[in-house]
Parts: sequence; C-alpha cells; structure tokens
Amino acid sequence: MEISQQAGWCKKPASPMNTRAALEAVRNTAWTIVLLTSAAVMGASGISRVSANLGHSTVMTCPNRTNISMVTWKINPKTGHQCTLAYLIDKDSTGKNSCSDRINWRSRPDWDQALEIQQVGKADEGNYTCEVVNADGNFHYLYHLTVLVAPRMALYCDDHGNPVCEAETVKPAAEISWVPESNSTPRADSHGNGTVTVVSRFAARSTNGKNPTCIVSHATLNETRSINCSSRKLPFPCLSPGLPFPFGCSSPQHIP
Repeated sequence: MEISQQAGWCKKPASPMNTRAALEAVRNTAWTIVLLTSAAVMGASGISRVSANLGHSTVMTCPNRTNISMVTWKINPKTGHQCTLAYLIDKDSTGKNSCSDRINWRSRPDWDQALEIQQVGKADEGNYTCEVVNADGNFHYLYHLTVLVAPRMALYCDDHGNPVCEAETVKPAAEISWVPESNSTPRADSHGNGTVTVVSRFAARSTNGKNPTCIVSHATLNETRSINCSSRKLPFPCLSPGLPFPFGCSSPQHIP
C-alpha cells in the first residue's frame, strides 16, 4: 500500500538543542520588551516639578550645552495662550511671541539661558520646555510649575469696636463661623490671581461675657482665634479721616 506524503505534512520532532535555543530567544525578547517599557516610563517621568509662591519671582534653567546654535523656551499655561522665547546665537538676536513683560530671560541669553517669571500668578501654572540645539541634536528640558498661595487669616476690631475676621485662600472660598453665633453674612471678593477673600463682621446681641471667636475652615487653612474689642470702641465719633487717632479715625488693628 503506497502512502502519499505532501510537503509540510510531516515534521521532525524538535531536538533538545533547538528547543533550548527557542526558549532563550523568547526570554531575550521578553527582557527587551521590559527594558523598552522601563525606558518609556523613565522618559515620561522626566518632568522637573517646581513651585513658586504667589507674587514672588521664580527661575527655571537650561542645563549647559556646548556649541549652542539656538535656545527656545515654550510655555504652555493651563489657561491662556502659548508663549515662546527664542535666541539665535549666530545672529545674536532674540524673539518673543505672546509673552507678557513678566516672563523674560533672566539675563543675557548668550551666556545665561535661564527663564525668569516676575510676580508669579496662578495663570502662570503649566508646562515649560527649554529646547537647546547644537551639533549633537535637539535637547528638551521640561518643567511643570505649580503656584503656591499661602492662606492668610486676620482678626481685628473695626472703627466701631466690632470684631472682623478675614480669610484669604485659593478658590473655593473659605468658610467663616463665629462662637457665639453671629447674625452677619460673610462677603466674598474674588481676585484676578485666583484667590478669594472672605470678610465677616461679628454681629450678636450678647456674648455672655465671652470673647468672640472666629473659626476659618478651608482645605489649606483651619484656624481659630479670639479677640476682645469691648475696650477698643471709640469714645466719640470719627471727626476727620485725615487726622490720627484720637482726632480722626483709628485704623483697623490686625492681630498676628
């Protein structure tokens, strides 16, 4: 009986040597995938995170490179338009596009490529990229800027001897309450820098002999202060705002 065989139907069993080589190839491929994945993760996490206090100045630098031909700062804030600063070494010329006067080179860009932001505001938060070009290629240095707003609380007596409590924080607004309970309604004023100030005047018929206590509640500030304004009431009405006390109006007294 003749048996017909077609090509590809019959295969010889793999030898132990070939099986070992195949496993080694698979193992090497797996390690290659792991290494490439690790490299991708490292590249994605290469952003330097910097912070600056609201209203202060901050500086971001470009690491030194030799034989630089061009330096460019690309600014991508969370809100607003992209801003660009550029310097061409061979022409010794600078360019600026859509950047405010507060954002500029720290000094002469031909020897210092650092970026300086003066009077930092909340709108300056975002990503900053310095691109350096030389004979070896293009090099990018990434920063993420976070603007910090230090919360502030003030408790003082107004010209009529009433306790006044203020709290300035980033949005949302802080909550102010009093002990004993006050009948007043707090006033909130929003500012262009992303902060909001809440002002509350204590208004109660009786304190039962206790000093009014202001309680401020916020994600960045939880503080309680008390004050006694009973001895600070003016003995007579205000006569002239331009004259010092007691002839004019007394200025609010802030309690640190």
